[in-house]
Amino acid sequence: MAKRRAPLFLKRKSYRLRRLRDAARLLPLVGGFLVLLPILWSPSGSSGADTAWDGIYLFVVWFGLVLVAAALAPGLVHDAPEGDGGDGEPR
Repeated sequence: MAKRRAPLFLKRKSYRLRRLRDAARLLPLVGGFLVLLPILWSPSGSSGADTAWDGIYLFVVWFGLVLVAAALAPGLVHDAPEGDGGDGEPR
């Protein structure tokens, strides 16, 4: 009889948890890019910067990042397994 191998794919719950962690790790990088983005654009009609629209843009980006982080946070909290030290990392 052949020895049974472990499944090739991860369980759905652990796969989604890993992707959620990946998204949470990428959020500061995406936020940094979006915050620095106004440096790259300039108004077409004038030589000066349009600080009013840039300020509004920064507050909208900031608020959007807060909402995305709040949406990701509940999925990142999980119960520690029984044989674990409580820190959530495998031994």
